[in-house]
Amino acid sequence: MSYLQELAAFACRTRLADLPAHVVERTRWLVADSLPVIAAGMQQPEMQALLKHGFRSGSCWVVGTGKRADCLAAALLNGTAGTWLELNEGNLIAKGHPGIQVLPAALALAQESGASGAALLMAIALGYEVSSRISRAAQMKISVHPHGTWGTLGAALAAGRLKSFDERRMLELINVSATMGMATSRQTLLDGATVRNIFSGHSGYMGLMAARLVECGFTGEHDSPASIYGKVLADGFDAAKAIEGLGRDWILAQGYFKLHPTGRYVHSAIDALEDLLSRSGKLDLARIERIDVKAYRLAAMLKEQRVTSSFGARFSVPFALATILFHGRSGLAPFEQAAVDNPAIQALAARVHVHEDEGYTARYPAEQLCDVRIVISGKVLEGRCTITKGEPSKPHRPEELESKFMQLGAPVWGDAAARRLLEGCLRLEELPDFSRFAEGFDL
Repeated sequence: MSYLQELAAFACRTRLADLPAHVVERTRWLVADSLPVIAAGMQQPEMQALLKHGFRSGSCWVVGTGKRADCLAAALLNGTAGTWLELNEGNLIAKGHPGIQVLPAALALAQESGASGAALLMAIALGYEVSSRISRAAQMKISVHPHGTWGTLGAALAAGRLKSFDERRMLELINVSATMGMATSRQTLLDGATVRNIFSGHSGYMGLMAARLVECGFTGEHDSPASIYGKVLADGFDAAKAIEGLGRDWILAQGYFKLHPTGRYVHSAIDALEDLLSRSGKLDLARIERIDVKAYRLAAMLKEQRVTSSFGARFSVPFALATILFHGRSGLAPFEQAAVDNPAIQALAARVHVHEDEGYTARYPAEQLCDVRIVISGKVLEGRCTITKGEPSKPHRPEELESKFMQLGAPVWGDAAARRLLEGCLRLEELPDFSRFAEGFDL
């Protein structure tokens, strides 16, 4: 079989019993982690304004609103809101954020079709895994943002699985959906441009549309992934990497969850700062002369000292370190507009200087090396991150993830409903009809 035939067969033939226990557990937590992240992001003023433009009503959650929309609109809105606060799951091996691009489409279609919780779990796991493997196989251009590209393929595969596509149609779906991504720009992060958030919403929307197109007889190229991810959005594509260890080595299990509302590469600098503070204790900020950060390339790119928006603040290492030092903690408030407008934080961020160490870049992604060095009253304090917290070899504890769920979800849904929803997510495959389960919540 060709690599595409292998991927299509994998997406069609894999059953719940084939998934290792840790992959099932990871997928449950992916659903549980994503829902309150979407709900909190939906409260942002831009999302609230977008909701006022009206969308077709339907049976699918618009998470965080208590309202429902049709399948396409729900996938678009939930995917967009899910990246707003930069708290969504990600994966360094996949080189992006598969979960928030796959889950909204699968969630909406499962509600609309009355699929079981087990079917939903399988659709998310397989869409995530196959799209991540396509991304791993591609040498994506550094200028291309990973949202809204190969995520469309992941959302489409999840939809194809829920629609019980056979292998012929699943292969066609891969080829159709691969060409339906966007020409996304990584510069949006550096400019703090919030249009970037629609990229993940686009993945869900167009993934569902791709499945509809295949149902209607539309066709794709003979090898669209190699074309799009090898020549258009990337500089090369290694098909062998897409199927290497297929069914044995799950990329899904190598992802991370976030506890800080920032771009992932900022987390490495935050961890290095926490390492420093664990030995030095609280610092007198007025006495700080300079902060130097040495990091791998992707973290060193996030070096903007003067940010002007809450969204832009999430992609600035200088601002992140300054606001955490000022507030004495991380969390949502230190990255809101009031913090951005605080002259004391801005003055401290101006003293943070970030540069790349090529040796650190060479060791990425196996290690995410980052050093923070603070000069205070002539004294030098140092901290280091080698593996960022949340990675598989340094995972967050379940109680930390539960705390995150409640901190984000309870203000929107209430404590009791949030706890009941969490319990349902963590036994997802036991639910006979996900739509009936969903009827019990006005999310």
